[in-house]
Formats: sequence, structure tokens, C-alpha cells
Amino acid sequence: MKIPIISGPTGVGKSEIAFEVAIRLDGEIISMDSMQIYKFMDIGTAKPPLEMRKQVPHHMMDIIYPDEDYNAYLYLRDSTKVMRKILSRGKLPIFVGGTGLYVDALTRGLIEIPKDENVRRKLWKLEESSRGTLRKILEDVDPEAARRIHPNDLKRTIRALEVYYKTGTRISELQKKVKPSGEFILFILTKNREELYNKINLRVDDMLKRGLIDEVKHLLDMGYDENLNSMKAIGYRETIDYIKGRLDYDKYVHVLKRNTRHYARRQLIWFRRYDDAIWLDLSVLGKEGVVEKIVEFIKRNCVIKGKGGKDG
Repeated sequence: MKIPIISGPTGVGKSEIAFEVAIRLDGEIISMDSMQIYKFMDIGTAKPPLEMRKQVPHHMMDIIYPDEDYNAYLYLRDSTKVMRKILSRGKLPIFVGGTGLYVDALTRGLIEIPKDENVRRKLWKLEESSRGTLRKILEDVDPEAARRIHPNDLKRTIRALEVYYKTGTRISELQKKVKPSGEFILFILTKNREELYNKINLRVDDMLKRGLIDEVKHLLDMGYDENLNSMKAIGYRETIDYIKGRLDYDKYVHVLKRNTRHYARRQLIWFRRYDDAIWLDLSVLGKEGVVEKIVEFIKRNCVIKGKGGKDG
């Protein structure tokens, strides 16, 4: 059975589209967002309203605290368990979110090689002593991985080198042997860039009206340090800078909108790597047209039980 994934840049409207698809096909939603996993972080992570979550079950939200570590491997493990439970109930799992690493984990699988903190520390020190060194090493030892990893993505560069030094095998070669956790259909939602950027700007305004600043103040008051990975996410780090007096209000809003737009652009660049993805332009098709396209495609290509699908 093929499982649908609905992805795309931040602000494009993934949650609303997925909700409508789930209603029509008796589905349940599995969040594929690396920030919605955190408790207490609701406004800045754009979690769907409680009314939507009551009508359609949403999974993989609010599963850990902001000071807990999480990664793509854990996401793959946990979300796959959820997917199987949904299938066992005769429902359709629908993955929704814009975290590219999670899309990779689901559709391409992950290498189960434990981290080696000693190797990582040595690589970090080498990079700190000479910026750009690790990138050059990766280009030498694993050119294919270097082509796939963005030059500024130091975290994945270190992971690729860590795997190489730990196993003696290139990560690009190991990844070819990894099997995905199932068959997936990947839908990428997009919009005219000007429309997308305008929507992002409006969404930031809405987050501020709904209390983003108070949400971040509450997190700080609870003792969550600004240097936590969760607190460095877009929306949170800019708000902390404003709260701490490092930005005035107008500059804060400007930076928050700019950084969110830049993030959307990076996501679109990432998604272009998926040759088999189905791209759906909301500016051309409209919300209803996109929902119809996805529902029609799922009915043709997925074996599902429940209303709107085919028994299988």
C-alpha cells in the first residue's frame, strides 16, 4: 500500500489541505514537522487548531519536552509505529510537514550506525581551527554525498565523515543499500512566490496577535535555555532576541518575516531533489483543486479501507 506524504514550504497551507483530504478519505494525520514534536511550543510551530485535531486525529505532536533530544532516526522509528497502528484500524495514514530530513528518512530510509562522539569532537575541532576543511575532505572521500549535502550544512557533513571514518565506507554507498519503511506518494505543495511570501508575512502577524511573545516568555520562565536546539528554531530565536533587548520591535518583526521567507526558499530547493514527487501549485489549482487532485490520486493508487477508498 502506498502512503501519502503532503509536504512543501512553510506557510503554503499543508495542514489545511491534509485536513480536508483526511476528512474525505477517513484518514489520520502524522505530523512530519521537527518542531511540532515539542510540548508547550504551539504558536511558533503553527500547530493546527484544537478544533481540527478533535475532528481528525493528529499524531507525532507534543511528544517530548523542549530540552529533550530528538532526531530523524527516532522520528522514523516512532512515526512508523504510528503508521502501522493507523493501518491496523483500517484508516489511511497521511504524513504532513515540511521537514526535509524526515521526508528523506521515510522515503529513503536511514543508516543505523550509532554516533561516535569522539570522532565528532575531533571533526568539530578541525572545522573550528580551519573553516571549510570538512567540506573539502568530504568532497575528496565522498563526492556523491558532497553533491547532495548543502555546503553550509555542517551537521550532515560531519555525520557523513563520521560514518566514513567509523565504517570505512562512504555514506552515499551505504544509503543505496537502505530500504525505506514503506511505499510512499510524495505531494509537494507550492505557490507563486509573491503569494507565498505574502502569506508568510501575514502568518507571522497572526502569530504575534495570538501571543507568540508570551509563549516564548513562558518557555524562558519555565527554565528552558535559549541555547537549546528547540529554542534556536525560527520564530523562537528571533523572539528571544527581542525579549532580551537585542532587537527593537520593528526590527524583530522584520527579521522574523525575512528568516521565515528564507527558510521557505531553502525548503523548496531541498524538495527539488525528489524526482518522483507530484508538484501541485495552489496558485493555479486553488485549495479545492489541490484537494481533489490528491484525493483522486490516492483513490487510484492506494489500497485503503473506509469511506472514499477501495477495500483491499
